[in-house]
Amino acid sequence: MRDRLVHRRTAVINQIRGFLLERGITFAKGPAKLRQQMPAILENADENLTPRLRSLLDHLWQEWKQLNSDVERASDEIDAIANDDAACRRLRQIPGVGPLVATATVAAIGNGAAFRKGREFAAWLGLIPRQHSTGGKARLLGISKRGNVYLRRLFIHGARAMLLRVKYDTGRLGQWAHQLELRAPRNKVIVAVANKLARIAWAVLSTGNEYRNTAVTAA
Repeated sequence: MRDRLVHRRTAVINQIRGFLLERGITFAKGPAKLRQQMPAILENADENLTPRLRSLLDHLWQEWKQLNSDVERASDEIDAIANDDAACRRLRQIPGVGPLVATATVAAIGNGAAFRKGREFAAWLGLIPRQHSTGGKARLLGISKRGNVYLRRLFIHGARAMLLRVKYDTGRLGQWAHQLELRAPRNKVIVAVANKLARIAWAVLSTGNEYRNTAVTAA
Protein backbone atom coordinates (compact mmCIF):
# COMPACT_ATOMS: atom_id res chain seq x y z
CA MET A 1 0.00 0.00 0.00
CA ARG A 2 2.77 2.41 0.92
CA ASP A 3 4.73 1.50 -2.20
CA ARG A 4 1.72 2.29 -4.40
CA LEU A 5 1.31 5.68 -2.70
CA VAL A 6 4.99 6.48 -3.26
CA HIS A 7 4.67 5.62 -6.96
CA ARG A 8 1.61 7.86 -7.26
CA ARG A 9 3.44 10.70 -5.52
CA THR A 10 6.42 10.32 -7.87
CA ALA A 11 4.09 10.44 -10.88
CA VAL A 12 2.49 13.65 -9.60
CA ILE A 13 5.89 15.25 -9.01
CA ASN A 14 7.06 14.31 -12.51
CA GLN A 15 3.89 15.76 -14.04
CA ILE A 16 4.37 19.04 -12.19
CA ARG A 17 7.98 19.19 -13.39
CA GLY A 18 6.84 18.54 -16.95
CA PHE A 19 4.30 21.37 -16.92
CA LEU A 20 6.79 23.81 -15.40
CA LEU A 21 9.52 22.77 -17.84
CA GLU A 22 7.24 23.76 -20.72
CA ARG A 23 7.27 27.28 -19.26
CA GLY A 24 11.04 27.28 -18.80
CA ILE A 25 10.92 26.73 -15.01
CA THR A 26 13.43 24.11 -13.86
CA PHE A 27 14.58 22.74 -10.51
CA ALA A 28 17.43 20.62 -9.21
CA LYS A 29 17.02 16.85 -9.08
CA GLY A 30 14.94 15.62 -6.16
CA PRO A 31 11.62 16.86 -4.78
CA ALA A 32 12.97 19.08 -1.97
CA LYS A 33 13.60 22.28 -3.99
CA LEU A 34 10.38 21.92 -5.96
CA ARG A 35 8.32 21.35 -2.81
CA GLN A 36 9.93 24.41 -1.21
CA GLN A 37 9.17 26.68 -4.19
CA MET A 38 5.70 25.46 -5.19
CA PRO A 39 3.74 27.96 -3.03
CA ALA A 40 5.79 30.86 -4.43
CA ILE A 41 5.29 29.65 -8.01
CA LEU A 42 1.52 29.49 -7.60
CA GLU A 43 1.34 32.95 -5.99
CA ASN A 44 3.76 34.74 -8.34
CA ALA A 45 1.69 36.53 -10.98
CA ASP A 46 4.82 37.37 -13.00
CA GLU A 47 5.46 33.70 -13.86
CA ASN A 48 4.53 32.75 -17.43
CA LEU A 49 1.55 30.64 -16.33
CA THR A 50 -1.95 30.84 -17.75
CA PRO A 51 -4.87 30.84 -15.28
CA ARG A 52 -5.84 27.34 -16.45
CA LEU A 53 -2.30 25.99 -15.97
CA ARG A 54 -2.01 27.71 -12.58
CA SER A 55 -5.27 26.04 -11.51
CA LEU A 56 -4.04 22.67 -12.75
CA LEU A 57 -0.73 23.03 -10.91
CA ASP A 58 -2.57 23.97 -7.73
CA HIS A 59 -4.69 20.82 -8.05
CA LEU A 60 -1.56 18.68 -8.46
CA TRP A 61 0.10 20.46 -5.54
CA GLN A 62 -2.86 19.64 -3.27
CA GLU A 63 -2.73 16.03 -4.46
CA TRP A 64 1.01 15.91 -3.71
CA LYS A 65 0.45 17.17 -0.15
CA GLN A 66 -2.33 14.62 0.41
CA LEU A 67 -0.16 11.79 -0.87
CA ASN A 68 2.66 12.96 1.41
CA SER A 69 0.29 12.74 4.34
CA ASP A 70 -0.88 9.27 3.29
CA VAL A 71 2.70 8.00 2.91
CA GLU A 72 3.64 9.32 6.34
CA ARG A 73 0.58 7.68 7.90
CA ALA A 74 1.41 4.35 6.25
CA SER A 75 5.04 4.66 7.41
CA ASP A 76 3.91 5.29 10.98
CA GLU A 77 1.75 2.16 10.90
CA ILE A 78 4.66 0.10 9.54
CA ASP A 79 6.92 1.48 12.29
CA ALA A 80 4.35 0.49 14.91
CA ILE A 81 4.14 -3.06 13.52
CA ALA A 82 7.94 -3.34 13.42
CA ASN A 83 8.17 -2.21 17.05
CA ASP A 84 5.49 -4.61 18.28
CA ASP A 85 6.65 -7.76 16.46
CA ALA A 86 9.52 -9.71 18.05
CA ALA A 87 10.79 -11.11 14.74
CA CYS A 88 10.87 -7.61 13.20
CA ARG A 89 12.80 -6.27 16.18
CA ARG A 90 15.46 -8.97 15.73
CA LEU A 91 15.73 -8.23 12.01
CA ARG A 92 16.15 -4.51 12.65
CA GLN A 93 19.40 -5.21 14.49
CA ILE A 94 20.95 -6.13 11.12
CA PRO A 95 22.72 -3.17 9.43
CA GLY A 96 20.67 -1.82 6.54
CA VAL A 97 17.44 -3.46 7.70
CA GLY A 98 14.78 -0.97 8.81
CA PRO A 99 11.05 -1.22 9.48
CA LEU A 100 10.14 -1.57 5.79
CA VAL A 101 12.56 -4.45 5.12
CA ALA A 102 11.78 -6.17 8.42
CA THR A 103 7.98 -6.12 8.08
CA ALA A 104 8.07 -7.09 4.38
CA THR A 105 10.42 -10.02 5.11
CA VAL A 106 8.29 -11.37 7.96
CA ALA A 107 5.14 -10.93 5.89
CA ALA A 108 6.71 -12.80 2.96
CA ILE A 109 8.43 -15.77 4.64
CA GLY A 110 7.35 -15.83 8.31
CA ASN A 111 10.00 -17.82 10.18
CA GLY A 112 11.79 -18.84 6.97
CA ALA A 113 10.76 -22.52 7.23
CA ALA A 114 9.97 -22.66 3.50
CA PHE A 115 13.73 -22.45 2.75
CA ARG A 116 16.42 -24.90 3.84
CA LYS A 117 19.18 -22.30 3.86
CA GLY A 118 19.82 -18.63 3.32
CA ARG A 119 21.03 -19.15 -0.24
CA GLU A 120 17.63 -20.51 -1.22
CA PHE A 121 15.98 -17.38 0.16
CA ALA A 122 18.44 -15.15 -1.73
CA ALA A 123 17.77 -17.16 -4.90
CA TRP A 124 14.01 -16.79 -4.40
CA LEU A 125 14.54 -13.02 -4.20
CA GLY A 126 16.53 -13.10 -7.44
CA LEU A 127 19.72 -11.90 -5.79
CA ILE A 128 22.04 -14.58 -7.20
CA PRO A 129 23.64 -14.65 -10.68
CA ARG A 130 21.92 -16.42 -13.55
CA GLN A 131 24.06 -19.24 -14.90
CA HIS A 132 24.43 -20.29 -18.53
CA SER A 133 26.35 -23.53 -19.08
CA THR A 134 27.38 -24.86 -22.47
CA GLY A 135 30.20 -27.13 -23.63
CA GLY A 136 31.13 -27.87 -20.04
CA LYS A 137 31.77 -24.19 -19.34
CA ALA A 138 29.72 -22.23 -16.79
CA ARG A 139 29.11 -18.56 -17.42
CA LEU A 140 27.65 -16.29 -14.73
CA LEU A 141 25.31 -13.54 -15.90
CA GLY A 142 23.44 -10.78 -14.05
CA ILE A 143 21.09 -11.50 -11.16
CA SER A 144 18.00 -13.51 -12.03
CA LYS A 145 15.50 -10.92 -10.69
CA ARG A 146 12.99 -13.63 -9.88
CA GLY A 147 10.65 -13.83 -6.92
CA ASN A 148 9.35 -10.97 -4.80
CA VAL A 149 10.22 -7.78 -6.71
CA TYR A 150 9.18 -5.45 -3.88
CA LEU A 151 11.21 -7.27 -1.22
CA ARG A 152 14.25 -7.51 -3.50
CA ARG A 153 14.13 -3.76 -4.10
CA LEU A 154 13.94 -3.12 -0.36
CA PHE A 155 17.04 -5.25 0.27
CA ILE A 156 18.87 -3.37 -2.49
CA HIS A 157 17.94 -0.04 -0.86
CA GLY A 158 19.03 -1.44 2.52
CA ALA A 159 22.39 -2.41 1.05
CA ARG A 160 22.85 1.11 -0.32
CA ALA A 161 22.04 2.59 3.08
CA MET A 162 24.51 0.28 4.78
CA LEU A 163 27.31 1.17 2.37
CA LEU A 164 26.90 4.87 3.17
CA ARG A 165 28.24 4.27 6.68
CA VAL A 166 30.27 1.11 6.17
CA LYS A 167 33.59 2.92 6.68
CA TYR A 168 32.66 3.52 10.31
CA ASP A 169 31.48 -0.06 10.97
CA THR A 170 34.02 -2.14 12.91
CA GLY A 171 31.96 -5.34 12.71
CA ARG A 172 32.77 -8.27 10.47
CA LEU A 173 29.90 -7.54 8.10
CA GLY A 174 30.89 -3.90 7.74
CA GLN A 175 34.56 -4.68 7.18
CA TRP A 176 33.70 -7.39 4.64
CA ALA A 177 31.54 -4.91 2.69
CA HIS A 178 34.25 -2.23 2.92
CA GLN A 179 36.92 -4.57 1.51
CA LEU A 180 34.55 -5.65 -1.26
CA GLU A 181 33.85 -2.01 -2.10
CA LEU A 182 37.56 -1.38 -2.64
CA ARG A 183 37.92 -3.99 -5.39
CA ALA A 184 34.55 -4.35 -7.14
CA PRO A 185 32.20 -2.07 -9.12
CA ARG A 186 29.61 -0.23 -7.05
CA ASN A 187 26.51 -1.98 -8.40
CA LYS A 188 28.02 -5.43 -7.92
CA VAL A 189 28.91 -4.52 -4.35
CA ILE A 190 25.34 -3.38 -3.66
CA VAL A 191 23.89 -6.66 -4.96
CA ALA A 192 26.44 -8.71 -3.04
CA VAL A 193 25.64 -6.87 0.19
CA ALA A 194 21.89 -7.27 -0.43
CA ASN A 195 22.47 -11.01 -0.93
CA LYS A 196 24.38 -11.16 2.35
CA LEU A 197 21.69 -9.21 4.21
CA ALA A 198 19.00 -11.57 2.89
CA ARG A 199 20.94 -14.61 4.09
CA ILE A 200 21.48 -13.09 7.51
CA ALA A 201 17.80 -12.17 7.73
CA TRP A 202 16.81 -15.77 6.97
CA ALA A 203 19.23 -17.06 9.62
CA VAL A 204 17.81 -14.70 12.24
CA LEU A 205 14.24 -15.75 11.45
CA SER A 206 14.89 -19.48 11.16
CA THR A 207 16.96 -19.80 14.36
CA GLY A 208 15.12 -17.23 16.47
CA ASN A 209 18.49 -15.86 17.61
CA GLU A 210 19.56 -12.23 17.88
CA TYR A 211 21.92 -10.76 15.31
CA ARG A 212 25.39 -10.17 16.72
CA ASN A 213 27.74 -7.90 14.77
CA THR A 214 31.07 -9.22 16.07
CA ALA A 215 33.88 -6.70 15.95
CA VAL A 216 36.98 -7.54 13.93
CA THR A 217 39.97 -8.18 16.19
CA ALA A 218 42.90 -5.92 15.40
CA ALA A 219 45.99 -7.76 14.15
